[in-house]
Amino acid sequence: MRYKTGVILFLCLCISRSIFSIEPFYAFPIPSKTEFADQTISLERYDMRERFDREQIVIAYNQSVSFLIIKRANLLFPLIEPILKANGIPDDFKYLAVIESNLDIRASSGAQAAGLWQLMPKTAQQLGLEVNDEIDERYNIEKSTLAACKFFKSAYSKYKSWTTVAASFNAGMGRISTEKENQQVDSAFDMLLSSETSRYVFRILAMKQFLENPKTFGYTISHDQFYQTINTKNVKVTGPVADWTVWGAQQGISYSQLKDFNVWIRGRKLTNSTGKEYILQIPLKEDLIFNPAKIKIHNPIWVSF
Repeated sequence: MRYKTGVILFLCLCISRSIFSIEPFYAFPIPSKTEFADQTISLERYDMRERFDREQIVIAYNQSVSFLIIKRANLLFPLIEPILKANGIPDDFKYLAVIESNLDIRASSGAQAAGLWQLMPKTAQQLGLEVNDEIDERYNIEKSTLAACKFFKSAYSKYKSWTTVAASFNAGMGRISTEKENQQVDSAFDMLLSSETSRYVFRILAMKQFLENPKTFGYTISHDQFYQTINTKNVKVTGPVADWTVWGAQQGISYSQLKDFNVWIRGRKLTNSTGKEYILQIPLKEDLIFNPAKIKIHNPIWVSF
């Protein structure tokens, strides 16, 4: 009995100490305006302010995902940004990819959306991507980003508003056009849409604010905690591949490593009866071992010390 009483007292002491040692949580300032694609967006209207605040709170306190996003952005933004620029798409659309997939190149959904931009199979094919059991170019960073740019340009020619373009990427141009006519408003901010689409652009705006300066949200990452860039060489394939495991071994890498650097390969073989050219990335062996000296920081403000 004395033992049980001692255990209870010990547990009570631990609980009381843990209660009084809890770090405080903070609410973050809500800006009066923000910027997206060179457009100033006022957040002074009550609903605009509250919708933005909701998303910045979710991002700030979803620490496990937000830390990964910063680290992934350091690797992927250098690949995405030049493609957006070359196609006349505002740089801020890189934050749309963050919202779609958390910059997880292997991301897929129960609705069959896949890749950085979470394209549906039919949409991807309409935008020129190959999607089948052997190859799924939605997982190809360069090709899927080019496909997304095609969508953005088409939507902009229709709406002349980049924020509405962003909303249409989530809801579809058909839905946005229908609601634009039915509700007699021009801006997606003024439309009554599904909860997901209503939150979508605000999630992009809040993510932009977060990634422009994570330190203001209390995030600290040292230089050696980032992932190093692994250099690769390009190898062309213009015919069938009977077994990717054997092919990879001929390049000096395992099947797992081959798939790691070429996520768009989905099958164990490649039929390729038409002689289509595929460019595979083969990692350099000297980069496969972590070396902090090889870490490249894309945005210095992400590094805390």
